[in-house]
Amino acid sequence: MLLIVDSSNRAHAHHALRTMFEARKRVFIDLLKWDLPALANRFEIDHFDDEHAIYLIVTDGEANHLASARLLPTTRPALLDSLFPWLVAGEIPQGPGVFEITRFCLAPEIGASRRRAARDALLAGLVDFALDKGIHSYTGVAELTWFRQIQSFGWDCRPLGMPMLHRGSALTALRIDIDRDTPARLAAAGIAPAAAPARAA
Repeated sequence: MLLIVDSSNRAHAHHALRTMFEARKRVFIDLLKWDLPALANRFEIDHFDDEHAIYLIVTDGEANHLASARLLPTTRPALLDSLFPWLVAGEIPQGPGVFEITRFCLAPEIGASRRRAARDALLAGLVDFALDKGIHSYTGVAELTWFRQIQSFGWDCRPLGMPMLHRGSALTALRIDIDRDTPARLAAAGIAPAAAPARAA
């Protein structure tokens, strides 16, 4: 199931959110060794996880996290303009039709086939959410190897500047443009469509 969680229903999605924050700690801090704080040595949560954040969370039948992404509105400070503006050549895309994808997270313990299915559901869900909400572009920051994978998903993804070294990793700012043809392009690239999204009760 794909859950869409925002300020209106966040209190009702506590289990999905808890398991998501736990997975983020396992992935970004334990596995990838990012220099991030861990709340109670269990959850990866930062100051962007506020009332303005929107979460797309793929869950199993018991609302446990399988895959997720955090969306930040660019009408207020987000990661790219706050921490990585030097990655962008020119103006940073911002506005009510632009959201930033952050903390794209796949549960590491579920096995390759389930992880691929969860990833595909999340990607298709991101496109469906954008089309439903009038979002024409996503932005983000990715390591260069991950950026090349993102490009392979079939959508219109391009760099916003040259890759730059940061703490030993080559980072790229990116923009993904979404239109009515994007679902077909993802399908042509082998991305399976997502199940119908559900809001937390």
